[in-house]
Amino acid sequence: MALEVQLEKKLPHFELNVAFSAAEAPLSILGPSGAGKTMLLRCIAGLERADRGRISLGERVLFDSERSIRVPARQRRVGMVFQNYALFPHRTVAENIAFGMRELSSEKRAARVSELIDRTHLKELTDRYPRALSGGEQQRTALARALAIDPEALLLDEPLSALDTHLRSQVEMQLQEIFSVYRRPALLVTHNIEEAYRLGERLLVLSRGRMAAYGAKEDVFRHPPTREVAQVTGCKNFSRAKMNSDGTVEAFDWRCRVRVDQTTPKPPAYVGIRAHYIDFLESAPANTGRENVFPCWLVRASETPFRITLYLRLHDPHGEEGTYDLQAEVFKEKWQRFRDAPCPWHLRLPPESLFLTPE
Repeated sequence: MALEVQLEKKLPHFELNVAFSAAEAPLSILGPSGAGKTMLLRCIAGLERADRGRISLGERVLFDSERSIRVPARQRRVGMVFQNYALFPHRTVAENIAFGMRELSSEKRAARVSELIDRTHLKELTDRYPRALSGGEQQRTALARALAIDPEALLLDEPLSALDTHLRSQVEMQLQEIFSVYRRPALLVTHNIEEAYRLGERLLVLSRGRMAAYGAKEDVFRHPPTREVAQVTGCKNFSRAKMNSDGTVEAFDWRCRVRVDQTTPKPPAYVGIRAHYIDFLESAPANTGRENVFPCWLVRASETPFRITLYLRLHDPHGEEGTYDLQAEVFKEKWQRFRDAPCPWHLRLPPESLFLTPE
């Protein structure tokens, strides 16, 4: 079963204009706040009306502006988990889950609620009201309620954004379990890059209502089509670039020539590399002219529990105070191996990890 979406909707500051499909593989929708992500989900669910377009789910047409078809939200068989959970405060966990199953017999309804409570690990909480639940418990209740109608598509709007780190990890594992057995269209809206990558198999990047990138997540991350997509997906390192006649790339802001494995049909405007792909040689190279290997000096470092972010100046230790050329990320284990070595250190920009983007 596939969800086919082609819609246009005028918003206050831009127009939402997208065309994509989703099938068994979960699709992460990534973009900054205000990019149109939530409105897209609401149009698919039938909570908002698109101006033009067509939405189909399997053999059913949910919306078609040319044919004046608009199936009401309650008949679309689309489950939605809202960012603020939207639980009924006067209903218990079990009653919230059962709400959408009023057409079932009491026996079938009770069996379905019991199944979902087990599946979402809510067994000890069935008689509690939302006010007595933690954020993670409310989120799991909202997820169980969305699944209760046996939806043909599942939409999740920022499902982890309101949770602390521990609860986010728990609910993320719950979602991974559900996606492993829910082999129907599932769309997950987020502005968190790592969350989008871990939970989705495919990725759609939205920018001011337009599709900036769409495809397998690895392809989008490895070969972003534009600098904007690279930035939205977390890349920090860019240089203005020009292709040389010998096939190398002139990286003007890094003041060096590099070899890049990627080919591009258009002349490149930028070359980029993600911080965690920068490699460090643990001893100075015998041949200082090695391909894509350059001396560097540490400007400053920033520490997280497991990684170190290094801000580096290439070629020359002197420059305006605080300025740097590249940002690298390394695990602490590797950092311990070269941190005390005298500068210059030597870094390598792997040709297979560099990417080119047009203007």
